[in-house]
Amino acid sequence: MIPSPFENASNFNIEGGTHIYAKNYNHYGERPPKSSIEKLREHIAAGALHNSDERCDAPKCLPETRVAVQGEVVSWICDGDSDGDPKEIMWVTGPAGSGKTAIMGSVADTCHGKGILGATHFFSSFSGSANRRSKRFLVPTLAYQFVQHQAMTQVADQILSAVEHNPAVFDQKLEVQLDQLVLEPLRTSREGRSSWPKVIIIDGLDECEAMQYHDAAPSNAPRRSREDDQTEILSVLKKAVSDPDFPFRIVIASRPEHAIKHFFTDVVKSLTRELFLDAKYDPDADMLLFLESKFANIRRDSHLPSSWPSEDVRQTLIANASGQFIYVATVGRFMEVSTGDPDKLLKQVLRLPGVKGSTNALAPLDGLYTHILNSSPDPPLSILWLDLIFREKCFEGIPGSSHRTNPRPATFVRLYLELYPGQASHAFRNLNSLVSTPPIENHHSPYHLYHKSLVEFLQDRSRSGARYIESKVVLEYFVDRYFQLWKSGGPRHSLSPWEREAFFDNYFSQGIVRNVFFQSVEELSRLDTIILSCDVASWVQQYLEYNPPQSVSGISSINYIFCGIHTRSNELDWTTSRSEAWYPQMGNSTRVHRVGGASCVTRLPTDAIPPKQSACLHMSNDIVEINLMAGTHADSLIAEAVLMNIF
Repeated sequence: MIPSPFENASNFNIEGGTHIYAKNYNHYGERPPKSSIEKLREHIAAGALHNSDERCDAPKCLPETRVAVQGEVVSWICDGDSDGDPKEIMWVTGPAGSGKTAIMGSVADTCHGKGILGATHFFSSFSGSANRRSKRFLVPTLAYQFVQHQAMTQVADQILSAVEHNPAVFDQKLEVQLDQLVLEPLRTSREGRSSWPKVIIIDGLDECEAMQYHDAAPSNAPRRSREDDQTEILSVLKKAVSDPDFPFRIVIASRPEHAIKHFFTDVVKSLTRELFLDAKYDPDADMLLFLESKFANIRRDSHLPSSWPSEDVRQTLIANASGQFIYVATVGRFMEVSTGDPDKLLKQVLRLPGVKGSTNALAPLDGLYTHILNSSPDPPLSILWLDLIFREKCFEGIPGSSHRTNPRPATFVRLYLELYPGQASHAFRNLNSLVSTPPIENHHSPYHLYHKSLVEFLQDRSRSGARYIESKVVLEYFVDRYFQLWKSGGPRHSLSPWEREAFFDNYFSQGIVRNVFFQSVEELSRLDTIILSCDVASWVQQYLEYNPPQSVSGISSINYIFCGIHTRSNELDWTTSRSEAWYPQMGNSTRVHRVGGASCVTRLPTDAIPPKQSACLHMSNDIVEINLMAGTHADSLIAEAVLMNIF
């Protein structure tokens, strides 16, 4: 007989006759299943929200600036239905540096304050998160914001139900995601529609990059261009606004790049209202207000008279800007962060070459960039570092290619590039108006570029002139530096414990290893001598200290190294080093990848071997894997011989 749970209890009374029995579920060594909201949260670009922490320093319009254009956008959102020819989409466009992102950020804040903002997505090609550069996070990010909106509770339930029913929706194409996470929930939700928000804002569409840029493994699928993904996004947005149950207007901001312009002016012309940021919106007056706010701070700090600078100087700066807010923003930052007499600094800006009489609207900005870079104590070093970090993106993906990952922390980049302590400070001295450097105690944040127009300047020899560095030179420096660090066992100067961890965690990461070893055959052949002189055994021991052999990233890094070595025309003989250091450490499972007609061997840990399989062979997609349970060195060598003969 089961004892009563109330045995020996007193002074209580049970009213009514309903008893509820509940089961206890105990999970030993298992995590409880994730909720639908957790699954959805894992597939959003949190930094793309207008009020995200990542955008805390994003540009916003100063009070009383860009009033006309903001007013036109907000008026269309609120009252566009009363137009003679109502449109569902507004395309805000204009050249680089015209202030599109600042305007969209301010409009989003205004709409949020009015309670009419449904969702936002701010793409960014120089974000600290790769999520903000990929199409795959767009629809889940919008859906997540609908779930969070207090006026859309029924829609939220339908979205979460869709995630529960099909957790793989995040790996399906955009159209399927739109149908299941947005359109179907809207169709089946009828309550409170009058109180729903009115607008979705998408900024920086031209900064969205092709999906394979973020794939860790090579794909056999045809390579997509960024224009392909941008057009796909526009196509699903067209489908959305064409659905009678879709209640939102959509504001999209981008540069007028060819594929995007073609879509708006041809494919969805009847649905689109275009707003081009030209002289009609009086940017000169807004830029003058912006400069005045900066000058007021400088006058206050430097005890200058209220008449400084003269009206002629202000008008010259506005004329130089040619409608580009990025010019006055860079002038403002340069004046604020530079040391010295403000009047002399301003005269330096006004005397920059290539400005007066030039018909090139970018000439003043190029002259300003050149002047700031030349103010560095070592301009060639500064530009090399900028090219490594921002132009070639060596610390984000395969250098010179479109494969991108999250930027590495500034701490690692500094330790990777520094030839002596303090060289990073030397390289970026006087460049604070172009690059944001995290505090030394911040171990996680990357270097941040204020505006991608600097990269465009560095990429174009006709603009950067004598300061231009060939991509080949930049990439050679990156690869050479990797092997210099390998031979020396890391940075030559002493590291604190947290610096050592930050360095080796990233130095041995699959992203950096892939970047080095997936160079061209010619590039790696150039390094034959230095690779042969490297101590592989020492590298493996150090590697295992920071990468447990059972980790997936550990396996991937090893794979990239061996693929890089074994797919070259003149394969190096690392057999001795591998047999002494690699096999005993890495277990007894062998994987061979066929790459370019050659084969590459990597070791998988014993823990990764399927249980109760003494010798199993798997072949798929040019990958062959053999697992041997016998843990002998001889078996490892036999496995390699067998697999090499397969090909």
